[in-house]
Amino acid sequence: MTREEKSTVIENLTAQLAESSTIYLADISGLNAQKTSDLRRACFKANIKLAVVKNTLLAKAMEASEKDFGELPTILKGNTSLMISETGNAPAKLIKDFRKKAEKPVLKGAFVEEAIFIGEDQLETLVNIKSKEEVIGDIIGLLQSPAKNVVSALKSSGGKLAGVLKTLSEK
Repeated sequence: MTREEKSTVIENLTAQLAESSTIYLADISGLNAQKTSDLRRACFKANIKLAVVKNTLLAKAMEASEKDFGELPTILKGNTSLMISETGNAPAKLIKDFRKKAEKPVLKGAFVEEAIFIGEDQLETLVNIKSKEEVIGDIIGLLQSPAKNVVSALKSSGGKLAGVLKTLSEK
């Protein structure tokens, strides 16, 4: 690979890193052709971009990026696959589901909305992260709950009051 090709790859990676708020680094080495194909299909269905990258080029792209990737460049050893997604927990869920059938991919680290997660032990934490839409839905549900309680209390007590008045008027 020539210097121009390397600089082009670094520029492209830097642009991808700048555009994305969810970046996962995983090791998919050792998967046979069928398993790799299955993983790529699953990523496509989940709207996740999967790319195998050279560690040195990715490290240079991380350095060139305006984002702070913390310790992520230090874990770039061995085979590294880059998983980019719009949803914070989608790659973690995909990795967890895929691991039911195979021992790989192994999570190396992740960058999710300015937070950095390093190591395989962070997979469960990443799976439990709620997406922006889920958080908004929870907030709306919490805001609607008190109003529903007030309305239902007014309706039920209004019915009781009308029943009491009707009974008194009949006497």
